[in-house]
Amino acid sequence: MKPFRLFSLDDQEARGWLPFVLTRPVGEMLFGTETLRARGERVLGQPCEGHVADRLLAGFEEEGAPPCTVAGEIGADSGRLFLSSRFVPHGTRRFREQLLARLGDRPLILAAADRADDYGTDGDRPARGLPAGAWLPPGTPVPACFGEGRYPEWPTVPVKGRLLGSAWELIAANADRIRDDADRFVDSDAPVAVHRLGTGLIALGDGATVEPGVVLNAVAGPVILAADVQVRAHSRIEGPFYAGPRSTILGGSVSASSLGPCCKVRGEIESSVVLGYANKAHDGFLGRSILGRWTNLGAMTTNSDLKNNYRPVRAVIRGRSIDTGLLKAGCLLGDHVRTGIGTLLNTGSVVEAGASVFGGGLAPKYVPPFSWGVGSTAAQYDIERFLDTAERVMIRRGVTLSEGMRALYRRAFGETASLRGEMALAQPALRPRRG
Repeated sequence: MKPFRLFSLDDQEARGWLPFVLTRPVGEMLFGTETLRARGERVLGQPCEGHVADRLLAGFEEEGAPPCTVAGEIGADSGRLFLSSRFVPHGTRRFREQLLARLGDRPLILAAADRADDYGTDGDRPARGLPAGAWLPPGTPVPACFGEGRYPEWPTVPVKGRLLGSAWELIAANADRIRDDADRFVDSDAPVAVHRLGTGLIALGDGATVEPGVVLNAVAGPVILAADVQVRAHSRIEGPFYAGPRSTILGGSVSASSLGPCCKVRGEIESSVVLGYANKAHDGFLGRSILGRWTNLGAMTTNSDLKNNYRPVRAVIRGRSIDTGLLKAGCLLGDHVRTGIGTLLNTGSVVEAGASVFGGGLAPKYVPPFSWGVGSTAAQYDIERFLDTAERVMIRRGVTLSEGMRALYRRAFGETASLRGEMALAQPALRPRRG
């Protein structure tokens, strides 16, 4: 088969993954030991050229990630495979061969099939399962509906894999995903005076350091520390656990979680996903939650992940009540969210990108993007002040805030003005100081 071009597609379901999709495509969400986009690249042996996502994400830029692409501008001179950003392939060793064998000279919809009886036989009958992507042979124009995250009515072929239904489902499935990823890593000897429990995998990347007195518990799953990870003394890490490159565990108890690159964490963290460059350097509980990139949690910020009545958790996002489907569900914090000391977050809380939550006590279950404070002090966050702070934060980690991302944040700010409502008329946030 001739070479093909690979793209990640945020379908309509993915475009509902708030609060994250306001500032990033779903393919750049961490799941297990890698992003959803990177997983597709590895399995297919092909670099992803771009994310086909909401128009608001034009200018998206992040280290190692492809840009957001306009569907109508993708040429038809070669075959193109559009893989849903929330699709997780199964059976990675043979997935590529089985998939490519099904692709030919007609456009097709890929249908996610978890079970053998979901499979048709080379098109003899339709494959059961939700759309997980599409194949466009050379000469086939990209359908306009791709720009809206919709699929045309084309014949279907099955592909082995799972479609994640929501960000909450990503949290629930993350620990098992780390376990499934373990066979890609090599076991290491525990450093001197480090306490190793269990016979499971403990993998230390190049330059990873673990100080004496640390407990690495691999009884329930692997402990995987990527390159240059640092684990300070008196930390207890329980697998399944993954820490991305250059992350630091400062102390406390961490279990069943994934950390992206350059995170700094301390305290109690359980069954959570931290996308990267986040700072939780103080005590406080984080459970069954997702932290966006560049989040900063003040000292003793704590969330609840279980209701007192032990009933399933519901979240409220932009006025819609959503059933998480989980008995235990924490919070979703978008990119560049900051909390003040002593902030308390209820079960199912959602704080959108760019919000600064402070004032102590229990925050609202939903906090609009680019808001400043809570309760009677709530105001609209001045966008230039936000950008000034974001730039300072990123420079501290050696990252530059690009002009494309500045434009993206300004666009997101303008498009979500109605969510802040009367906040725009409340006491204004201070303008950034110059000089």
